[in-house]
Amino acid sequence: MNSSPGAARYDEPAYQDDGTACIPDQQRFAQSQSAAARSLWMLLAAVAGVAAGSALATQFPVGGSLTLILAVLALVGGLLSTWSPCGYSSLSLLRPAGRYSAASVLRWTPTFIAHAIGYAVGALVLGSMLGLAGGIALGALPLEYSAIGLAVLAIAYGVHQFGFLKMPYPQRRAQVPHDARFRFRPSVIGLLYGYALGMNYLTYVQTPMLYIVTGAALASGSVGSAIAIIALFNVGRCLPVAINFLPVTDQGVQAWLARWQERAVEVDGFVLIALGSAALALLLG
Repeated sequence: MNSSPGAARYDEPAYQDDGTACIPDQQRFAQSQSAAARSLWMLLAAVAGVAAGSALATQFPVGGSLTLILAVLALVGGLLSTWSPCGYSSLSLLRPAGRYSAASVLRWTPTFIAHAIGYAVGALVLGSMLGLAGGIALGALPLEYSAIGLAVLAIAYGVHQFGFLKMPYPQRRAQVPHDARFRFRPSVIGLLYGYALGMNYLTYVQTPMLYIVTGAALASGSVGSAIAIIALFNVGRCLPVAINFLPVTDQGVQAWLARWQERAVEVDGFVLIALGSAALALLLG
């Protein structure tokens, strides 16, 4: 193994002398930016968000603009959820078996389809629960009030992601069941993983964007709207697994994710602040 401080080697043998697979040690890890740099990025996010909100106000009705902002936040939030223990596991375990080829990808396709179905079922179940609960508890709450509250919450969680504020982060802190791969065929594993991740709160929560999406689903007071909101978030969660259609190695994908781990958190914070500021500019401008 390479022992040079700060070095990261990916050209070491993938197999030991006895044929056992191995993964080279990673010795260079992602680092957070300085406090000054993070402060600058927060300021830029707020300015960009206000500018975007003002531009949207001149082009679209407030309702349509808010829908667009929420759609972007939900999709990006789902994608950023890849940087989580469950995201790493799904990309690693839900892969074509054997050497990459058109035949191996074809055999693997039902696993991906089942995985997507699991996400769809998760969106249907979670969205229905949130829509019903919101209709009962928040049905009379004006849209403007809920939108302002969610925008402020998004900004607060954005500041949290940059490390300047401590916000509540409720979650189950659970992982998808690794032992399932020993008990079920790949398509069943894909379905189970998709459902567990599609329910979002059954496993580790990587991005606080999920809380904003949940709040929006509740505030909608509509089962159909809530399902659509959660489904869009789940589309973002499911799409990264499609990388396994390409001739990429698990080692390469995992190394890339690890290198961008801290940047993903900062992108998360930037998007939360920018979109929250855009929504406030629309509603208060």
